[in-house]
Amino acid sequence: MSDLNLHVPDESLDLVLERTVDVPRALVWRAWTTPELMERWFTPAPWKTNSVQLELRPGGVFQVTMESPEGDVMEHEAGCILEVVPERKLVWTAGLGPGYRPLNRTPETPFVFSAEISMEDFEGGTKYRAVAMHSDVEGCTLHGEMGFHHGWGAAFDQLVALVKGG
Repeated sequence: MSDLNLHVPDESLDLVLERTVDVPRALVWRAWTTPELMERWFTPAPWKTNSVQLELRPGGVFQVTMESPEGDVMEHEAGCILEVVPERKLVWTAGLGPGYRPLNRTPETPFVFSAEISMEDFEGGTKYRAVAMHSDVEGCTLHGEMGFHHGWGAAFDQLVALVKGG
């Protein structure tokens, strides 16, 4: 993945999820970039994703609306796509809105992060990496305590099951 100019994680500011799966990279990419598919896997069960807005271009919108098992709807301010390398890399941030408009932290958004999703072919499947980059240790720690690894891992497992037809 070195030819993609990937972020080098800082263990005090970044959370990393890496997986190798036996599904083609093109299917992982399609699941990550098709709103109708994202609605089926993006939020770890028993939570669900109600809607996804995604414009695959720098400056485009990235917004997900989630619903808790109790029916509470969480709609965050729309984030911004920063980089798109088809079937290889997707980068977005919650720190900017569409068109690179700066966003402010709110009580509903106690930390701001940027995410880099990358994938490459690996032994008939896909090597996948998700990095959540934070501006400070407190935000990174909070995101970790909120269950980043479990939640993002469970969501990715749901993505894999979806593309395998499960």
